[in-house]
Parts: sequence; structure tokens; C-alpha cells
Amino acid sequence: SRENFIHLCNPHVEKMKEDILYHFALGTGTHDFPALFGDVKFVCVGGSPSRMKAFIAYIAEELGLGSPGCDYPNICAGTDRYAMYKVGPVLSVSHGMGIPSISIMLHELIKLLYHAKCSDITIIRIGTSGGIGLEPGSVVITRQSVDATFKPQLEQVVLGKTVIRSTNLDEQLAKELMQCSKEIGQFDTVIGNTMCTLDFYEGQGRLDGAICLYDEEEKLQYLKNAYESGVRNIEMESSVFAAMCNLSGVKAAVVCVTLLNRLEGDQISSPHDVLVEYQQRPQKLVGYFIKKSLGKV
Repeated sequence: SRENFIHLCNPHVEKMKEDILYHFALGTGTHDFPALFGDVKFVCVGGSPSRMKAFIAYIAEELGLGSPGCDYPNICAGTDRYAMYKVGPVLSVSHGMGIPSISIMLHELIKLLYHAKCSDITIIRIGTSGGIGLEPGSVVITRQSVDATFKPQLEQVVLGKTVIRSTNLDEQLAKELMQCSKEIGQFDTVIGNTMCTLDFYEGQGRLDGAICLYDEEEKLQYLKNAYESGVRNIEMESSVFAAMCNLSGVKAAVVCVTLLNRLEGDQISSPHDVLVEYQQRPQKLVGYFIKKSLGKV
């Protein structure tokens, strides 16, 4: 069904002689997108290039598609903006930090999947976050991404006008991921709202930035208000991720581990080895989901 293909919300692309995905160092005039990417069914995105390389090595082993110690070349080696890796039906892409960085990546990723004629795509963001009222190491599957005023929307200025876009995520996909976590049984997982902010410090109510013009009581009240509105974690990419996937007709989910409970502090102080183990939890959950979806569990 054509409905299962990527929906491109841009009539101008079809009229272009060549489409250069500048930040990927890829282009329809220089690369055969259907041959390179036509079999992709799962796309996992995350901030760090090294983490996304580690994820592709992990998923290759889980799916029995690679030998131990095998190196996976960076498909976007012609640029230092993003990194991209592929094994079988899984694509792993870094998106950098914050809404502008992931937005640029998603524009080009969605066009890549469109040009490759991919269908039945699931895109999942895996990452880290600050928790609210959760033990560090808890995993949050996002129900809705909300802004810093707890509204489920992305506010964007286009041609000088404010445009409001929905930030809901696929409810069924969230339930399937939650079931996978129960089957793994290795860490606490919840479904909750995720607050997406424009900043790591003031925007998230931290007291430890270079600028802070509020007190601890005001900070705690804000975070408690967030918790009462259904927010369970805070990060900086989910709103535009949800909005762009919605507009492109792609099933999408956000799975983030919490590195600390923001009601108890602002600085991430857990030992390095503990943080590394925490960061592996979203990839374990998503890896299990992919294996189950492919009938390999």
C-alpha cells in the first residue's frame, strides 16, 4: 500500500533534477538510494556518533548479521556533521544535540527514506535524559513530547509566522515497547510525557549554569508542576522529532534513560561505569523490540 511509504510534505522535491543531502554528504545524483537503503525497516537515532556506532554493532550481533569485532563504515564519512551506520534492515544515525541539530538531520533522513522507496518504517530515538520523580537508570517511553509550558506542541516560525505542530507519538508502538521491557525484566520502565527544552541549563531549571536568576524553591516548584502534568523526563530533541515523524506518516517512539532525578539535584555525578550501563538500557530495549518484530526472539 502506498500509505505505508514515506509521505513527503514538499511538492518541490519531485521537480528537482538532483537532491543533495548536504549534511549527509549523499545525493540522488551520486548514490543509488534504493540499492543502499531500500531494505531499511528500522531507524534508530541518537545524539552521539560513538553511541550510534556502538548500537549498530550491538544490533548486528543480536540479529546474527555480523561477526564479533566487525567494523561498520560510516556512510556519512564525507562530512563531520552526522554519522550513519547500517546492518540489514536497521539504520543507525547520530543527530547531535538540540532541536536545530536533529531537525536538520531529520529533513535529510526523511528524504533519504523517500528516495530509497522505503515502506513500513519505524523510527526510534534512543537517548539520555533527566528524570523527574524517577530513580536514576529508569527508562521512559514518551507518550507525548511537551514544551517548557507543558503543552503537547512544537512552536516553529516559518516565513515569519508562528506554526503550531502536534507532538503526539504512536500509542501502539509505545505499548509494544513497554511490553518488551516487561519481557526483558532488567530495569524499571514507564510511559510518560517528556519535556523538550531549548536549553540544558536555564531551560531545564538548573541552578548550576553560568546564568541563574531564580532560587531553589522556584526551581523545585516548576519541576513539581511538570511532574503533576505528567512529565517524567526532560531532554532537548523529542518535540521536533515527534512533529516531523507525524507529518511524514512514520511510526515513531522516544526511549530515553534517566541519568538522575532532577528533584534531588542538577549535576550528573554517578560513576562512569554506571552511566555507561544506564546508556545501554534504551539500546537493549529497542534491540529486543527489533528482534521480536523480526521474529527472532
